[in-house]
Amino acid sequence: MPDADQTLEQILDLAAKHFKVPRDKLTPDDDFFRTLKIDSLQALDLLTRLEQHFHVELPDYELQGVSDFRTLASRIQSRL
Repeated sequence: MPDADQTLEQILDLAAKHFKVPRDKLTPDDDFFRTLKIDSLQALDLLTRLEQHFHVELPDYELQGVSDFRTLASRIQSRL
């Protein structure tokens, strides 16, 4: 099982690859809607990919209000 830092790095790597953004442009505290210039449908697509990657299921209520990579990583880490 990855530790919290590894989970965060994997999320940043996957987001960069999926949205074709240079990885060095993403930081843990970035608002992924603004940084990736995505809408809620694209965010849902990213979350689905992350769930598949980490083999977890994230209930909607746990993700309400989450818009930065660090918090997202924390929610995923709690499910591992």
